[in-house]
Amino acid sequence: MILAWCVVALLLTLTPGADTALVLRTTVSSGPRAALRCTLGICSGTMTWATLSAVGVSALVAASPVAFDVLRYTGAGYLLWLGLQALRARPAAVVTDVPGRAFRDGLVTNLLNPKIGVFYATLLPQFIRPGQSVLGMSLLLAGIHALMGLVWLTLVALAASRMAAVLRRETWRRRMERVTGIVLVGFGVKLLAS
Repeated sequence: MILAWCVVALLLTLTPGADTALVLRTTVSSGPRAALRCTLGICSGTMTWATLSAVGVSALVAASPVAFDVLRYTGAGYLLWLGLQALRARPAAVVTDVPGRAFRDGLVTNLLNPKIGVFYATLLPQFIRPGQSVLGMSLLLAGIHALMGLVWLTLVALAASRMAAVLRRETWRRRMERVTGIVLVGFGVKLLAS
């Protein structure tokens, strides 16, 4: 069962989404350390969703259209806010990360994504056998997923930071801010439409 979970979690991890766009933006705007904090926030959100799944809260989100919609609209609003903030940015130099901002952005983006909640509510229990500790197995499986995310998003941040000399030139930074802004707005709109 764990091997099957690893395959599913790896596919989910490698699929580009809002997390990848957020880590890229954070790397270019604030550097690789801030991107690592953002990644840790994303992984903390994953662990939170696993815990909520184990105690039944994410099942409530999956079963209740009202709860799902509240989370969906809030998450979409947050992605739209991040995207519009990137589109309005006038980068000049690397911004020193305000302590905790990158972590917060990663955590909040993950927690306000109802699709992650539904994923953990509907798919995670299928990998827990009768008689196993639901909380223990949920945290183990989410830990595997979070570790994959940590490794992958760190590699994304390192690759982006290696290209930093080019990406931090004002012209490229503006382009990166616009592209990631458009991507984040796109994910926000997609979340509203889903």
